[in-house]
Amino acid sequence: MGIGTLEWTGAGERLDLLAEPVARAVKGLAADAGVRVAEIDPALADTAAFCERYGVRLDESANCVIVAAKRGGEVRYAACMVLATARADVNGVVRRRLDARKISFAQQEDAVSLTGMEYGGITPLGLPEGWPVLVDEAVAAHPGVVIGSGVRHSKLAVAGAVLAGLEGAEVLRLAN
Repeated sequence: MGIGTLEWTGAGERLDLLAEPVARAVKGLAADAGVRVAEIDPALADTAAFCERYGVRLDESANCVIVAAKRGGEVRYAACMVLATARADVNGVVRRRLDARKISFAQQEDAVSLTGMEYGGITPLGLPEGWPVLVDEAVAAHPGVVIGSGVRHSKLAVAGAVLAGLEGAEVLRLAN
C-alpha cells in the first residue's frame, strides 16, 4: 500500500515506531492485515501539515477523535474514525449511539493518560479494552487510509476493513 511520498514498511517489523499499546495491538493482528508504518517529522503530525508535506490527500487520511459520553454521573469514552474531509456528528449520531445525555471531545490530558498515546497520534489500534470504536462507513470502505500510530513521529496505513474489524468496532454513518 503506497500512499503519498512516504516509505512504508510492515508495522510488525518496526514496532519501535509505535506507541506501546499500538505495538501490542499490531502484534495481535493477523499477518495478512497489511498494516504498514512510515516515519515522519513529528512537527508535521497534524493532518493538514502532514498531508501537504507527504503528498497524502485528505480523503486518504482518517482522524481518530476521542469523545467523553456522560450520563447519570458516569463517563464513558469512545473513539470515532472519520476521513479528514469530514466531521463526526458528535452531538447527533455519536451521542445517540453512546446513549449519552452530554457528549464532548475528551480533554487532551485524559485522552493521553487513558490511551497511553501521544496527543495528535491517537489511533483506534490499542485503545483500552471495552472502548467502542465508531468507524464512519467511508473509512470502513476505504482500501487504505493513513491514521495515527500512537506517537507523533510516525503514521500507519491500514485498510478500512481492518479498522471495521477491530474488537468493539461498529460501522456507522458518522460524518455529516
